[in-house]
Amino acid sequence: MKSAAQSQATWNPDSWREKLCGQQPRYADGEGLERAKRALSELPPLVTSFEIERLRKLLAEAQQGKRFLLQGGDCAERIADCQSEPVAQRLKILLQMSLVLTHGLRCPVVRVGRFAGQYAKPRSSATETRDVGGRKQTLPSYFGDLVNRVEFTAEAREPKPDHMLECYYHSALTLNFVRALAEGGFTDLRELDRWDLPFLTAAGLTPERRAEYQRMTQNLADGLSMVHSLGGVTSKDPNQAVVFSSHEGLHLDFEQSLSRPVPGRTGCYDLSTHFPWIGDRTRDLDGAHVEFFRGIRNPIAVKLGPTATRGEVVDLARALNPNDEAGRLTFITRLGADRVSDHLPAWIDAMKGHPVLWVCDPMHGNTSTTSSGFKTRPFEAIAQEFERTLAVHESTGSYLGGLHVEVTPADVTECIGGTAGPIESTLQTRYQTTCDPRLNYQQALELAFRLAHHVQDGR
Repeated sequence: MKSAAQSQATWNPDSWREKLCGQQPRYADGEGLERAKRALSELPPLVTSFEIERLRKLLAEAQQGKRFLLQGGDCAERIADCQSEPVAQRLKILLQMSLVLTHGLRCPVVRVGRFAGQYAKPRSSATETRDVGGRKQTLPSYFGDLVNRVEFTAEAREPKPDHMLECYYHSALTLNFVRALAEGGFTDLRELDRWDLPFLTAAGLTPERRAEYQRMTQNLADGLSMVHSLGGVTSKDPNQAVVFSSHEGLHLDFEQSLSRPVPGRTGCYDLSTHFPWIGDRTRDLDGAHVEFFRGIRNPIAVKLGPTATRGEVVDLARALNPNDEAGRLTFITRLGADRVSDHLPAWIDAMKGHPVLWVCDPMHGNTSTTSSGFKTRPFEAIAQEFERTLAVHESTGSYLGGLHVEVTPADVTECIGGTAGPIESTLQTRYQTTCDPRLNYQQALELAFRLAHHVQDGR
């Protein structure tokens, strides 16, 4: 068996094709696929190596307990939602959650959005069967707008290579708008009034929560104004303006087409996003996704579900970060509230002495289906998984450095519970997700408050 260093030396952008590769679309139009890949490889990158390296440094500080990562956004982006208002509102909810966490955790928050590329989704089955006009019809599953379309027709569900180009252009539009908002001061913490309010007053938060949020924003604004007066913060301060992008690097033809060497730097960067991750379904050590990810220079993450063993976690770290580079590797745990203590302590123990950022995804392990067929996630289980994960890290001398959530600014009814959240019988009222249930605006802010208070109470 080759050592990690020897394996690293044999990597090339095509080496993943020699491995088993799950969750990839099968295109009938092979020539069209080659044209789309060639076109993508000649287009400008969506992000820069300078931005990627900057994020790596921030994640290295998060590994040391100096920062906290908030990674959030839609379960699957839709091209139809690439409009100014939805994009701005997604950014707003990320900023407001980060504000609550910054105040409660007393440390800077690294903001990473699940947007500008989260157009592909893994599925448990390659096909879907529905009753159409009294007859059963089976079609390919919806794998995200990068691959096919959500409408249940043969035409919509056929994977088409041109969808990759369409999603590239919409990712570029989203990133351009987010950068413009940041450059224009939208993300400046001294301009907090731009982030609300009718959303806050209409969000269903209790009067006490609204008052707490307003006190918090005023305190932060006053403090930042004082620092600014002393010369410590400027409107161009990069720590105030940047929101990074992330997505699951599922579709390897797309990822490879946007990966390339960068003049003046060593190695190959995946320039489709700042922070790609490997999902729990595709983290096979001998699989194509691990093979591709081990060679790119981006900071990367891996989702770890309850089937992961201590040995697999060790082997993944060796394969993906053989030189123990700071800021390189993040493990995102997604266990379910009742399984945290069964798995997490052994993983943490195995990684002692190695630079890993531990992040909690409290949503995917707490998914269930109601008697009426709606997939949902209980708010209480989501909050409990984070709290129990935090408790395990504290008891083992480790540091929980981040939160990964699927959220939407829309007033949806997809996750059960919270102060004013839906109950099972009302899920169908505004159930709009194309894949997984998301926290709505009020639930997202309530979760941020609860986590911040939990950390404060534990000090």
